[in-house]
Amino acid sequence: MLVVEDNVPLAENIFEYFGEQNYVLDFASDGLTALHLLAVNEYDVIVLDVMLPGLNGFEICKRIRQDLRCGTPVILVTAKDHISDKETGFNAGADDYLVKPFNLKELSLRVQAHTRRDTRSSNLLSFESVSFNPETFDVYQKGTLVTTLTGHGARIFESLLRAYPRPLSHEQLVEQVWGGRSTESNTVRTHVYALRKQLNESTQRNLIKTLHGRGYILNDNASS
Repeated sequence: MLVVEDNVPLAENIFEYFGEQNYVLDFASDGLTALHLLAVNEYDVIVLDVMLPGLNGFEICKRIRQDLRCGTPVILVTAKDHISDKETGFNAGADDYLVKPFNLKELSLRVQAHTRRDTRSSNLLSFESVSFNPETFDVYQKGTLVTTLTGHGARIFESLLRAYPRPLSHEQLVEQVWGGRSTESNTVRTHVYALRKQLNESTQRNLIKTLHGRGYILNDNASS
């Protein structure tokens, strides 16, 4: 668990409480330190103060989601209790919002809930609001199951998700999906077309873009 908090006594209380429950904890007192730790380490949950020196918690949360493309659950903790503050936090990508002062038992219950949820979804590959489980081939949009892929289409989508933001060429898809076996371009195009059609119908988004002469890539302008 990463605790981002500039109030040292509160951070010490959190460390003592969760340390007794056998959590492994990291600490950052400011946003830049937190972002560095997140860039080099993996965490199961982030407890993030809002009123921090330099970058505030809302800005840090946005960077976690947009720059680091990190889906780790974020629990914002702050004395800012207006509904507009909560709206700002959730719009920044937070998963939970706990108003100070709070009981450490309540924080513990929320951490447990989010880590259980994250364990269930730890294998998901995500692109914007769309996620894919490479074990079950299920596709989710904003957490809701919208379709289940099959066969080559599932493996193509997994390859595109793992490659993003890089495109995949015909040769790379053949290597990753067909194991390098000789496969005609028309076969690849047919499977990509079928996958694109299924995803478009289930998500109402144009998720796969063709780069003529280069291959395929997930579409940043997926709503178009």
